[in-house]
Amino acid sequence: MAEASPPPTSPPSLEPGNALFLDVDGTLIDFADRPERVHLLPQVRDSVSHLSERLHGALALVSGRPLAQLDALFAPLRLPAAGLHGHQLRGTAGTGQAPADASASLHRLHQAAKHLAATLPGVLVEDKEGIGLALHWRNAPQAAQQVLAFAEAQLAELPGYRLQPGDHVVEFVQLGRDKGVALELLMGEPAFHGRVPVFVGDDLTDEFGFAAANRLGGWSVLVGTRRPTAARYALPDIAAAHAWLRQNAGIPG
Repeated sequence: MAEASPPPTSPPSLEPGNALFLDVDGTLIDFADRPERVHLLPQVRDSVSHLSERLHGALALVSGRPLAQLDALFAPLRLPAAGLHGHQLRGTAGTGQAPADASASLHRLHQAAKHLAATLPGVLVEDKEGIGLALHWRNAPQAAQQVLAFAEAQLAELPGYRLQPGDHVVEFVQLGRDKGVALELLMGEPAFHGRVPVFVGDDLTDEFGFAAANRLGGWSVLVGTRRPTAARYALPDIAAAHAWLRQNAGIPG
């Protein structure tokens, strides 16, 4: 899915006919020691708001976070969004799509994960609203191999799920949705239909979005230096992503 050659170092400016899809963690906000401790800078919220107006509503957030967390981060904005890697979807009409309830099948996994975390200080277990689960080792990098081995073993007992690796995290995600599928579904919304998609993200989860945007005749932007990638362009870090958004929003400075 990812191309071996490195992308160019700088993306072009957005055009009026683009539709913009933005990952959040690692793209718009820095990582924190716990997922709930992240902070969105007010000036970034302003850039996103201005860009949404310039694109006549054709701007969506595409994240592994649930919609409720995205709304809290971006309040008072309430944007079209895909949460939980596309298992939650809210279009331009504001209606939300609820994912299938998998809490029963995840209960045993959750208990086993909490037991593992108790033996590995710094490892965090994140419940994804009863339909998924994430294991974070940002605060315990030495535990990476143990966490990944645990995840692989547990997946064999959890039909209907796949593992999604990320930056110091691995997630149990229901099959059938990813950020690329989310982009394709949102492109069918009135505000997005007929536009040229642009996907901006940083992590392995965003490769699905990169591939979908490229496939639909658009382009993609990697935030960071990770390689290989399917992204056509790159910005070196989050600060550069902020500056690019501000420039495209027409905000001075």
